[in-house]
Amino acid sequence: MSRGETTLQTAVADSALPSSSGLAIARDVLATEAAALTALADSLGDKFLTAIDTLLAVTGRVVVTGMGKSGHVARKIAATLASTGTPALFVHPAEAAHGDLGMVVRGDAVIALSNSGEAQELAAIVGHAHRIGLPLIGVTSVAESTLGQAADIPLLLPPAPEAGPIGLAPTTSTTMQMALGDALAVTLLARRGFTAKDFRDIHPGGKLGARLKRVRELMHQGDELPLVPPGTTMDKALITMTAKRFGLLGVVDEGQKLLGVVTDGDLRRAMSPTLLSRPVEEIMNRSPKSIAPEALAEDALREMNAPSRPVTALFVVDDANMVRGILHIHDLLRAGFV
Repeated sequence: MSRGETTLQTAVADSALPSSSGLAIARDVLATEAAALTALADSLGDKFLTAIDTLLAVTGRVVVTGMGKSGHVARKIAATLASTGTPALFVHPAEAAHGDLGMVVRGDAVIALSNSGEAQELAAIVGHAHRIGLPLIGVTSVAESTLGQAADIPLLLPPAPEAGPIGLAPTTSTTMQMALGDALAVTLLARRGFTAKDFRDIHPGGKLGARLKRVRELMHQGDELPLVPPGTTMDKALITMTAKRFGLLGVVDEGQKLLGVVTDGDLRRAMSPTLLSRPVEEIMNRSPKSIAPEALAEDALREMNAPSRPVTALFVVDDANMVRGILHIHDLLRAGFV
C-alpha cells in the first residue's frame, strides 16, 4: 500500500462518525420532529375548523403555493387534496408573477406556505387573491409576518427547532407543514363523505388501484368456468379441470349452486386405482373457500394466502352460493396487485 493511500484511509477514518453517534443524531432528529407534531396537534383549534369550512365551500379549486422547501411540500399537499376528493393544484409563486396568475380564478381558495412568512415570491399570488376576493389560508410560524398578517385564516405552526446539530435546514418546519396538509386533506375527506369507491375511481393505476378493484372486475365467467354436475365420474371431470387450467373444479347443481370443489390436492389425497371411475362428489371438498363478487381484490388475496389452507384460485359466489365466476392469483398478478 502506498503512503498516499495510507494517509487517505487515516483521514477518512478520523473524519467518520462512529455508528452510535450517527444513530444518536438520527434518533434526535426523529424525536425533535415527533415532539413538534405533538405540539402542532395540540395547537389546532377554531382557525383550523374555519379553514375546513372555507375549503368545503370553495366552488373552484384549492391553489397551494410555496417557495423553496415549502414549495415542495405545497406540491405534495395539492396532490393529496386532489387524490382525496378536493380539487387542487400547485402554482409556483415565482411563475405566478409571469403569467401563471391566470390559473388562479374567482371561486378558488389559496393556501400559501412560508415558515418565516416573509418569502417575497409569494407577494404576487397573495396580492392577486386579495384583488379578486379569494380566501387566503396562510401556513407560517410567525403570526406577525407578512403572510401571517395578510392571511384571512392564519394557521400557525408552533415554535419548534429545526432538527440536527446546526438547526438551520428546513426539517421540523416542513414536517409540520406536510402533516398539517394531511390533516386538512383527511378532515375534508371525512366531511365530504369520500368513500373507498371514490378513492378507487381516481386511483385506477398501480398497486393502489389494483387493491381497490372489486373481484367482479377481475374474475372469469361463462365458458371459462370449470364446472361439472354431481354424478360426473372423475375421468370426465379431469378433462374439464385440465382444459380450463385453473387447477380447480367446481361441482354445481342445475341452478349453478356450488356444492363443492376439487383441487389438485384433493386429487393427490384420493389417488387410487379406482379414482377415475369414482363420482366427483366422493372426491370434492364440501366446504370450499369462496369470495363474493363485491369483495375487494385485496380480500381475495388475503383469503388465498390464509396460512391454514392457502389456495391459488377461488370460486366467486353470490349470497345464495350461486357461482358467478372464478378468480386465480394470476389475475391479481396481471392487475399489478402483487
